[in-house]
Amino acid sequence: MQYVKLGNTGLDVSSICLGCMSFGSAEGWVHNPWALNEEDSRKIIKRALDLGINFFDTANVYAFGNSEAILGRAIRDFANRDEVVIATKVFGTMREGPNGGGLSRKHILSQVEQSLDRLGLDYIDLYIIHRWDYHTPIEETLSALHDVVKSGKVRYIGASAMYAWQFQKTLHVAEKNGWTRFVSMQNHYNLIYREEEREMMPLCAEEKIAVTPYSPLAAGRLARALDETTQRYETDPIAKSKYDQTAGSDAKIIERVAEIAKEHDAPMAQISLAWLRHKTPVVAPIIGATKLTHLESAIDSLSVQLSPDEIAYLEEPYVPHPLVGLIPYSNS
Repeated sequence: MQYVKLGNTGLDVSSICLGCMSFGSAEGWVHNPWALNEEDSRKIIKRALDLGINFFDTANVYAFGNSEAILGRAIRDFANRDEVVIATKVFGTMREGPNGGGLSRKHILSQVEQSLDRLGLDYIDLYIIHRWDYHTPIEETLSALHDVVKSGKVRYIGASAMYAWQFQKTLHVAEKNGWTRFVSMQNHYNLIYREEEREMMPLCAEEKIAVTPYSPLAAGRLARALDETTQRYETDPIAKSKYDQTAGSDAKIIERVAEIAKEHDAPMAQISLAWLRHKTPVVAPIIGATKLTHLESAIDSLSVQLSPDEIAYLEEPYVPHPLVGLIPYSNS
């Protein structure tokens, strides 16, 4: 396993992060058809640890807390807490009624306690705001996050899925007030969705922010031939909303991934992940795994080297895409 610093910090993380969205189920959870039960989830977490992965990403809203609980129990049973880096998120609606979601001080202080309780841990390594909250002043959010860091309940803070101007605003407000600064950006970025290259990626490079892309394989579309399908492909409404409308133009890129994979005698997923590794300032893509082979293939991708010509060949067919994965700008 390769380890790298998380942006401009001294924190060591594995070059592959295991995403835990597929672990656990709950009534009304959109990913129920393909999510894993606890027994199967623990097998993947244990194997990840054995392979040297020390970076795990979940969220309070994943299976409405069940993912955090499964991950926490596995970490307590299988890992040295001082070696692992646990990331979780806040923003999503956790219950109906007032103050059930968002980034208010009330919600953040409540949810950090609930996440710690579900995880069964004393602190969270990386606490991430899951989206931008148009209904809460960013000063209120950053002040609350600063307080949870100073309390010792959180070590670092990160952000996810927003416009570059919004992220730049957070950095400015934090610096202006002497508050804790975001150290990472978890954004939607892969070979068939590269809109982040316009503003967010250069901003993160300039500010020494670690990029940890989610959906690095486009919910499996960059890991299999066009005529192959899976249960998730057929049933995941979120992935369909992200990728179905551009499937025609994306097919050219997917075909090139398959072509280069054949030349390397490697699975398509390894080519797609290797491409990400060449993109500054990507630190660790967040990979989901519902089979041990998914995990092992991701680890093997670290040894795949692409030439500049191969990278250019993969990128050449890309056309601009509609923005997906973030909340549209609103003045309301």
